[in-house]
Amino acid sequence: MNSSKSQPNDVRPIIISGPSGVGKGTLIQMLENAHPGTFTRTVSHTTRQPRDAEAEGSTYFYVSKPEFQSLISQNAFIEYTYFSGNYYGTSRRTVAYQTAEGLVVVLEIDVEGVKQLRETAIIDARYVLIEPPSLDELEARLRQRSTKTEVSIEKKLGQARCELEQAETSGLYDMVLVNEDLDASYKKLEAFIWGLSTD
Repeated sequence: MNSSKSQPNDVRPIIISGPSGVGKGTLIQMLENAHPGTFTRTVSHTTRQPRDAEAEGSTYFYVSKPEFQSLISQNAFIEYTYFSGNYYGTSRRTVAYQTAEGLVVVLEIDVEGVKQLRETAIIDARYVLIEPPSLDELEARLRQRSTKTEVSIEKKLGQARCELEQAETSGLYDMVLVNEDLDASYKKLEAFIWGLSTD
C-alpha cells in the first residue's frame, strides 16, 4: 500500500496495546509517516511531572491529582489508570474532537484500560495487541535502551508478563500482532486498518 491510499472506510479509533519495548510507538510513527493527515495520537492527561523535552498539550495534559480526581467524578475519561504513583487518562472530549476533524485516532492504552473500554463500551473502536516474539527478545530490546537501569528492566519485564497473561482474555482484542519483523508487522497492521487481507 502506498502513501497515496485514501482514508480507510472504517475510521473508528485504533487502540494499540502491548508491553513496553514491543514497538508500539515505532509502528504508530510508521503509520503517520506513510499516511500524513490520516492518523492522530490522542494526548492523555496525567498527574506526573513533565520530563525533559515534554510539552503541555503535546506530550500530555499535566494536571494535579485533585484536578484529575474531579475529572473522574465528571466522567470525563473513556479510561484511566493509576500507575507508579500517578494517574493517566484519555479524555472523551479529546477523542470526540479529533474524530470530528476527520482523523483516525490512535490510542496507546494498557491492558487494564482496554478492559475498561470493553466493559463500558464508551467508544466504538478496534483493538490491536502488539506482542514480542518472546520475553527473552523483549528483554534484549529493553537492554538495548541505554537509559534503562537493571531495576527498571526487571520491573518492565514483570509488568509485561502480567499484561500478556491478562491479554489472553477471549474477545479482548480484534487483532494480535507478534512483532518479530518490523516491516512485516507494519504491513499486517496497515492491512488490518484498511480491512485488507494479509494472505
